[in-house]
Amino acid sequence: MTNPTVLFVHGALVRDGAWWWGPTADLLRERTGIESRAVALPSCGETEAAGGLTEDAAALRRALDEVPEALLVGHSYGGTVIAEAGPHPAVSHLLLVSSYLPPVGSSQGSIMSGEPDPVAVRQDDDGRIVVDGYDADSFGARFLQDADEATRREAWSRVTSQDVRAFGTPTTAAGWTDVDSTAIVCGDDRSTTVALQRQHAGRATRAVELPTGHHPFISRPDLVVEQLEAFLV
Repeated sequence: MTNPTVLFVHGALVRDGAWWWGPTADLLRERTGIESRAVALPSCGETEAAGGLTEDAAALRRALDEVPEALLVGHSYGGTVIAEAGPHPAVSHLLLVSSYLPPVGSSQGSIMSGEPDPVAVRQDDDGRIVVDGYDADSFGARFLQDADEATRREAWSRVTSQDVRAFGTPTTAAGWTDVDSTAIVCGDDRSTTVALQRQHAGRATRAVELPTGHHPFISRPDLVVEQLEAFLV
């Protein structure tokens, strides 16, 4: 039997998905031999073609078309991309990390609108969305407080602008429905509140809470790989 491929979908306002998922991808390969890859998102400038949520979802569907079976992993905004991509026969399991399982008609902006301390963003001169008022230290303290300083600075160097349509386009599908799924709630997350995570996790098949910040696939890859391994039993 051929092992499934793990496809990673990263969050908003960052680029170089392979770097963000690298610690988890490396440990997964070491433990199981399973290969993985990160989906490049047009809205984050990772492809020649530009676009927003619609184009990100299309990129994910193309990646799914290339594999017979996939474990699909989404982080933060990645869950909204998974939703918009809709159902796909290659997807056997979903793992959502501090992420969202939005109903049809939700936009990323509307999902985040109720947060008591939202991440500050603004439009730049090109009309794209960028984080506002952060530097390497403040970004690291909010998003990667459980990682070392060198990792925080590497992460900051990969923060990027994103097409405004990634935040304003309502979903037209709910690709998380009718698929076995696990939602990871990050209990020490300083970016997405635990309450919002739990709200979305309640729509998954199961949920598990981990004592990590917003990026456990960097700070505690062992815990994320444990959840992926559970799909393989």
